[in-house]
Amino acid sequence: MKNVLIFTIIGLLLFGCKPEEKRTDFIINGKAEGVYNGVRAYLKKVEKKGRERIIDTAVVINEKFNFSGKVLYPTLSVIEINSVNGKLKFMLENSSIDITIDKSNLSQSKIEGSASQDDYQKYQEDLQAYRKEVANIRTELRNNRSSHVLTQRDSLMKIASIAEKKYQELPLKFINSHPSSYYSLALIEQESANKNANIEDYIAAFNSLDPELQSSPKGVSLKIALDNLLTTYQKKSRVEIGKIAPNFKGTTPNGTTVSLNEVKGKVTIIDFWAAWCGPCRRENPNVVKIYNTYHNDGLEIIGVSLDGARGQKNPKQAWIDAIAKDNLTWTQVSSLQYFKDPIAELYNINAIPATFILDAEGKIVAKNLRGYALEAKVKELLSQ
Repeated sequence: MKNVLIFTIIGLLLFGCKPEEKRTDFIINGKAEGVYNGVRAYLKKVEKKGRERIIDTAVVINEKFNFSGKVLYPTLSVIEINSVNGKLKFMLENSSIDITIDKSNLSQSKIEGSASQDDYQKYQEDLQAYRKEVANIRTELRNNRSSHVLTQRDSLMKIASIAEKKYQELPLKFINSHPSSYYSLALIEQESANKNANIEDYIAAFNSLDPELQSSPKGVSLKIALDNLLTTYQKKSRVEIGKIAPNFKGTTPNGTTVSLNEVKGKVTIIDFWAAWCGPCRRENPNVVKIYNTYHNDGLEIIGVSLDGARGQKNPKQAWIDAIAKDNLTWTQVSSLQYFKDPIAELYNINAIPATFILDAEGKIVAKNLRGYALEAKVKELLSQ
């Protein structure tokens, strides 16, 4: 009996000395002064491209509400409350988080207890400061629009340009200076989804993060998304205006092989079309007119047909018949593989008609022009 008592005491001592385990879930304690009983509050997760998904709801009782649960990693989240203006964005992590609601503007609510929230808040403060700086300079420029003091206006424009650049560079600056912050991961996901984002810059920023962050569940999924975005970005960037048009080879209706470089003239149009494409066929008379008018001056066209659609019984014959019927006397090529055509994939073609206008050096100077706009660009380039 004595031995049992001794072991019991030792066990209690060991248990009492055991260090406190790290919290594996979150508790949000909301104080909502002035918000009526029964009003609903929503906890949302911010997903790709800014989409928000409700993950929990709570009811305000005695000016308080609570959320609890678990996240795999600190996650950009949102709280919204019925009848309260705005929304509160914050970093949700597995900790005890106290939120004091600002009923007049939810976004101004006070948050305590989330370490990654401090990083988020710091970024938002810097962002607002840059926005204010840019807005003030723009206001001053508008006020000086009719000013005869040109040197002052030029100086303001230079300052505005510098401020705009600082504003645009802020996300990457923050990420590079916070390599261990989960908000850096959230920021990479958010900014890389923007239409004009340079994906290569955000991949470099991701690679500069701490290895622990890169190998986290969030880091692994983000890396996969970035790699997919890079593939799409590279497809688009190689045929952007200002780039030299990639060379290609294609098969003509009579079976011979011809390349873009063999066809190019002083001005060259790459015309993606198909016999089954109504808008393409309706545009063909205009292209014929432009070709007949300017061919002797140096205009060349190479047509790339995307015939080969599943519904075509004889794609090659349909292609040949359309060429003859529409009087397309310039070079024509096709693999008869519909949108899987290698040239279409090289030029990132997702819809037709699509055109690329090249100058004498083979540089892409315009895209997807039709009608008068196409003729005007051809005429302009030939006159240079």
